[in-house]
Amino acid sequence: MQYVTRLTTALTVAGALVLAMSTGAQAGAIGTTPVRTFEYSVGGMTMKIPTGCVFTHIIRGGGRKIRYQNAGVDCAFVGALSSGFCNWRIDFTYADTDNRTYRTSRGTTHNECKIDPMRNNSPQTLPRYGKACAHLYVGGTRRVSQCHNITK
Repeated sequence: MQYVTRLTTALTVAGALVLAMSTGAQAGAIGTTPVRTFEYSVGGMTMKIPTGCVFTHIIRGGGRKIRYQNAGVDCAFVGALSSGFCNWRIDFTYADTDNRTYRTSRGTTHNECKIDPMRNNSPQTLPRYGKACAHLYVGGTRRVSQCHNITK
């Protein structure tokens, strides 16, 4: 049943991606990036993240005002059968139009293993236009990022 739920979620996200390919955040944006296969070590044990996982970043708001922001991983198929992401965190970064990062909201590192890590960020008004990004770190290494342009 859990596999069917994850599959349904992944397919819903994929469908939303097809309908919302825009990267502008005038009224909101959603973007999904595949998580590439990788291996990492936890307590001397090798963990492998297979294909089938995507990292999704959602922003709702207008202009420089962000009312809602969320990022997380959804896995389906073989990815849903893995042991998950251990020692993970999700950071949100904000950069100006010259691609200079001026703010980072660093997430808490979670020591447990989770197949669907997720984080919300608080509403805020950005001081500059540019881009907002979400980054997934596993074992201290950035594994995937997803960004949206914040424009007038």
